[in-house]
Amino acid sequence: MTELPVIAPARPAPDTALHVLVIGGGASGVLMAAQLLRQDPRARVTIVEAANMLGCGLAYSTRDPDHLLNTRADNMSAWPDDPGHFARWLEGRTDGGDGVFVSRATYGAYLGGLLDPWRAGGRLACLRHRCLRVEEGAAGVAAHLDDGQVIRGHLAVLATGICVPPPDLRGIVTGGWEDPGPIDPDARVIIVGSGLSMVDQVLSLMKAGHRGQIVSISRRGLLPRPHAPGRPLTLRAEDIPLGAPVSRLLHWLRGLARQAEAGGGTWRDAVDGLRPHLAAVWQALPQAERARFLRHAVTWWEVHRHRIPPASAERIGAALASGQLAVRRGSFLRGGRGADGGIRALVRLRGHADPVALGAGRIIDCRGIRHDPARNAGPPVADLLARGRVRVDPLRLGLEVTADCRLVDAGGRASARILAIGPVSRAAFWEITAIPDIRGQTARLAAGILTGA
Repeated sequence: MTELPVIAPARPAPDTALHVLVIGGGASGVLMAAQLLRQDPRARVTIVEAANMLGCGLAYSTRDPDHLLNTRADNMSAWPDDPGHFARWLEGRTDGGDGVFVSRATYGAYLGGLLDPWRAGGRLACLRHRCLRVEEGAAGVAAHLDDGQVIRGHLAVLATGICVPPPDLRGIVTGGWEDPGPIDPDARVIIVGSGLSMVDQVLSLMKAGHRGQIVSISRRGLLPRPHAPGRPLTLRAEDIPLGAPVSRLLHWLRGLARQAEAGGGTWRDAVDGLRPHLAAVWQALPQAERARFLRHAVTWWEVHRHRIPPASAERIGAALASGQLAVRRGSFLRGGRGADGGIRALVRLRGHADPVALGAGRIIDCRGIRHDPARNAGPPVADLLARGRVRVDPLRLGLEVTADCRLVDAGGRASARILAIGPVSRAAFWEITAIPDIRGQTARLAAGILTGA
């Protein structure tokens, strides 16, 4: 990653506690706040979040107990230095999951309680408001809220989470994170995409007693692979062909999978062994190779990297075997209404030259999180873009940030006081949407902020 010039922010006076504004109270924001408060007994944090459930965000706000974490509970601790923290919190609880893959709602409750030790004492403030604008000055930052308040601090951290399109006002296409509302139990449901969100939607439909066919449309028609026991390979940075073309990287990874299988393991051991090095792999790729990966290899990577619990895989397999769930390779062109007012999905199926219109009771868009970060930006990011205080990366993955998470403006200058973490920073780090990755990012960033590094 190119190192950009940055002016180090002035530290507060020795007798003044550092005050950090965290914009966004989902998983990234809560982990950031918790690290700052835990690492410095004098630091102050203000979280600005419009929702009423801190820690949940899109990923953990579901109430369906069948929506399980895609990572084992023993790797979901909030603290990198205390890997058993979440497992201890789970002891005696029975509110979703099997103890290995627990419900996402349960994990949301865990994150929601993470800040409890600091809710009294004046070091933590949680404001249930929407942030409209963040300004940076020589003395600090100011966050302008939707009720007219202006909150000031030394630094601001954008933790605005996954970028999603606004709801379809026509009521034709429902987002994968939205409640689809009542659906005729005998109607066909079309799901655009075949990844993790599709799995959740299918499980919810089946639990609700849906009888109609569920059709998943995706370009490659690939489903997430199931988890299985394994032992990740131990890899060093020098073992990995960093900077090599994507084709060579994939050839190397296939060889690593064969090596794991020869030793009695599975391809999962190779993929999981590479995980700690993913940011380094991404940052070593030239821009053209990153683009090539996104065009040709990203789907194959994601179905192997982002796996589903065995229980979920079993239910999806049963739906496929019964014919209730069908996965079709093709492209979703648009949704509309027929002459009778019913919903129609215009799709181009693989091997067919002409598009076909499929009637449906509902169309659900589960194409994941790769939505244009400028077109779908929330108020604070949209304002920063409009003022040229930040720019979107050329591949439209997220905001450009430096290696230490500082925003990069339209002229290529790094901000001294505004940083970004979690999914909004994925252009620089690629895989920064899962808890194991975010907790490491926030722990390192908090240490850097608090030491002035």
